[in-house]
Amino acid sequence: MNIAVVGLGLIGGSLAKSIKARTSHTVYGCDINEETMLLARLCGAIDGELGEEQLPQCDIILVALRPAAAVEWVKSHAESISKNAAVIDMCGVKRTVCAELSAIADQYGFAYIGGHPMAGKERGKFINSADTLFAGAPMILTPDERTTPQLLETLEKLFTDIGFGRMVYTTPDEHDRIIAYTSQLAHITSSAYIKSPEAQRQRGFSAGSYRDMTRVAHLDEDMWTELCMDNADYLTEQAELLAAHLQEYITALRGRDEAALRALFRDGREKKASAGGN
Repeated sequence: MNIAVVGLGLIGGSLAKSIKARTSHTVYGCDINEETMLLARLCGAIDGELGEEQLPQCDIILVALRPAAAVEWVKSHAESISKNAAVIDMCGVKRTVCAELSAIADQYGFAYIGGHPMAGKERGKFINSADTLFAGAPMILTPDERTTPQLLETLEKLFTDIGFGRMVYTTPDEHDRIIAYTSQLAHITSSAYIKSPEAQRQRGFSAGSYRDMTRVAHLDEDMWTELCMDNADYLTEQAELLAAHLQEYITALRGRDEAALRALFRDGREKKASAGGN
């Protein structure tokens, strides 16, 4: 197949590298950064630049841009996309993106599915991309009534071949509701946690817990602002719930209530055990 990767940052670069390393597909890529394009060509992540001549020949188009940019790119290139092609965005929010891209796909006759690879690093850009980034990770897709079984089979084989360990099918609404908790709330919490004055005095006093809590505070504020604002309703609910739970611990500590604090810790431990995961 001919596969286009639009945007060669951490995710797009890793997709391109993974496809080239693990399959025999041809990869065309594009990025607004000329240095990134040069690096991608030099390291063999792409077979060539994605231009107006190559785009109509592409069977699958993976759009690894921020939400607004992803919609704009597809809108501005829709006329050149083959009616036999499938567009899959890689955005971290799905409701707003899927609504707009589904309408464009309907208008121009190509297939579209929302996607979200559940993998990443705290540092972005092509230089940090790797063909191992998706090893064992879940790949989320949001098919709808227009999605054919043949397309899902093709995508499942592609994503499995490049290292994903599990395919997850959901709706845009369920995706955004859960991702508000599992991803966006974690970034907000980490960003708030690092603002303590003690963060500047922690050297020699910190270990794994501190590293885990602060890792994702090293974020791209432009990207995460866009993602969080696009999902503000569900994220607000989760932030308020976290604040309420923190208040329970504050109340126990202020009252020197050892039994209450022990019960809160026990409840958290038991909920972690029942929730599973990493």
